[in-house]
Amino acid sequence: MNLDRRLLALLRGPRTAFFVTVALGVLGGLLIVAQAALVAWMVNAVFLQKAGLAEIRWAVLAFVVVLGLRAAAAWGAEVSAFRVAADVKRTLRERLLTHLALLGPVYTHGERTGELTNTLTEGLEELETYFRRYLPQVVLAAVVPLLVLVLVFPRDWISGLIMLLTAPLIPLFMNLIGSIAESLTKKQWAQLERMSAFLLDALQGLTALKILGRSREYIRRVETVSDRFRETTLEVLRIAFLSALVLEWVGTLSTAVVSVGIGLRLLYGKLTFEQAFFVLLLTPEFYFPLRQLGARFHAGMGGVAAAERIFAVLDTPPQIPPESVSAAAAKPLLPQEIFPLRLESVTFTYPDGSVPALQDVSLTIEEGMQLALVGPSGAGKTTLAYLLLRFIVPQSGEIWVGERRLAEIPAAVWRQSVAWVPQQPYLFNTTVEENIRLARPDASFDDIVQAAKIARADEFIRTLPEGYQTVVGEQGARLSGGQAQRIALARALLKDAPFLILDEPTASLDPEHEAAIQEGLQALLARRTALIIAHRLNTVTQADRIAVLENGRVVQWGAPDELAAQEGLFRRLLQARGAVS
Repeated sequence: MNLDRRLLALLRGPRTAFFVTVALGVLGGLLIVAQAALVAWMVNAVFLQKAGLAEIRWAVLAFVVVLGLRAAAAWGAEVSAFRVAADVKRTLRERLLTHLALLGPVYTHGERTGELTNTLTEGLEELETYFRRYLPQVVLAAVVPLLVLVLVFPRDWISGLIMLLTAPLIPLFMNLIGSIAESLTKKQWAQLERMSAFLLDALQGLTALKILGRSREYIRRVETVSDRFRETTLEVLRIAFLSALVLEWVGTLSTAVVSVGIGLRLLYGKLTFEQAFFVLLLTPEFYFPLRQLGARFHAGMGGVAAAERIFAVLDTPPQIPPESVSAAAAKPLLPQEIFPLRLESVTFTYPDGSVPALQDVSLTIEEGMQLALVGPSGAGKTTLAYLLLRFIVPQSGEIWVGERRLAEIPAAVWRQSVAWVPQQPYLFNTTVEENIRLARPDASFDDIVQAAKIARADEFIRTLPEGYQTVVGEQGARLSGGQAQRIALARALLKDAPFLILDEPTASLDPEHEAAIQEGLQALLARRTALIIAHRLNTVTQADRIAVLENGRVVQWGAPDELAAQEGLFRRLLQARGAVS
């Protein structure tokens, strides 16, 4: 399905409002004809037939009524067109957000946040002009001139013929210039996306830029990117103004040709004054919808360029297909339904990768086991965690949950059974209470406080200005790293899931904060089965088993003491960190 058809398919929801918009536009065209007929009759009656006010009173009243109806039709068309655009934007925004949620973090991590944000905001706003202005005008540009021709031909076939022959010149020039404008508009939109991504990156890294003394350099780069966007925008505007000039010139010249012809035939008695004046009044109205179409064509091109990016996101197939079970309705599995959790010959390669991130990986996690994943950067530890979180699915091999394949379990049900504590937890710009409550929306405040106490977070939370109602800022900006980690632990404790995936949260903390986090971790790990991604090898000594990954393969497996005594990658990693001699 091409882009135009896909855009038209979005009108299925608000099709009634769209038909109302078009119908009111056509009604406005009919009222213009009625207005022209009344004006022509009144002028003829007053100036040529010397009629008095009493004789034309009904026409004056009818003219006022027509003006009022025309204004009401224009207002109604504007309101219904706005509803069409709003409904399309709302539907498309919901589809985009739902699809991005299905694509998951693996997709979004590969995209630039600023670009996606620009697509979700400015991209959808650009579509408003397309649905609110351009599409209704396409219909009106076809219907209103045809209506005028039907009324003009019986009265003056020569003027009708001139209109019929000159009308195609406007869409012809519109398409000739529009092809150039379309390529420039796509270029402008691509630069806007890149600029949005660049600015967001600069804002998020502002602290590092200031510390490293590179902020002035980035200011110059911002100026360069902004200038490129400005130059492209001016090129688009230059083409748009040129197009408007050409279309106005064609419309004005065509109107002048019709007017001269009418004047000559009126002079030689070929037309009555009323006929000539009526046709003369309708001639500008004949070309007006076509000129409006040309003007709105360029405004709608921005929406078309944005739609290409929107549909590119929507066309990206998700790793996990949509399911009927929602997260709110999902119930966690019981431990005996989950374990043993087995990976059998699992292989996965990222779409943009040439080497598998995991190759023929097999391991088993028994109930109550704490398994640590160890290996150098890029060994596949995070990929394995993503597989178990069902953000991605293996391209070969199977993951077994008890006696069932993981693929057979709805993702919402499975994720209710898993708690995830990342190394750098994301905290939303809301209160501490709401950030913890994310794990279990129906939890009471007492449950939240209890989870915070176990995670050793309650004490520092109560020292905050508003306690649990303190807004933490974007990404927990008002909290230290250790405080954010303890809130993440409280969140995991509140969820109380039977299976825990832990990306070691103490890897980048100082000893004081690490000690506090370790206390919370012990409470979190108690009586739970856990997969721990280990960054500090001195923390894996408490694990029951260690899986050592290298180049996407499990090269060693066993208890910590056994692996430390064997020759192999684990011992070399310990030696490199001075843990063994």
